[in-house]
Amino acid sequence: MTLHTYDTALRWHGSTADGYRGYSRGHTATVAPTDAVLALSADPAFRGDATLLNPEQLLVTATSSCQLLSFLAVAAMRGIHVHDYTDTARGFMDDRVSPAAISRIVLQPVITVLRGTDSAEVLDAVNAAHAGCYIANSLRSSVELRPTVVVA
Repeated sequence: MTLHTYDTALRWHGSTADGYRGYSRGHTATVAPTDAVLALSADPAFRGDATLLNPEQLLVTATSSCQLLSFLAVAAMRGIHVHDYTDTARGFMDDRVSPAAISRIVLQPVITVLRGTDSAEVLDAVNAAHAGCYIANSLRSSVELRPTVVVA
């Protein structure tokens, strides 16, 4: 068994001397070994910059991306020819609940397959992928799937 590690680095620079309302939420993240630098902030509801990604969005994106990658792997191994896959994912957090957390993520993949493909097999592959999704398996949040299969 291999232990996989995922390294990231964050950097923020500024001052909190003026209290909660006075400091920038902007920061950067890098993910080794890539050269990519993400400019991040807090959710605008928490005084963040709406033009930058926030951690909550990244969590929902990671969940959606993991489901996609897991599904493609299952589909390929089962011989299901997938032509297109889109997802509109949404995360839910009620900050009136303590401690606040992303409590639910809804994934709504639309999967396009070739004519003659059994939609039930595709949905079974979606569920198998969900069961094996590393990110979903790492979360306390519920992750709901609302897949649609389109035959082209």
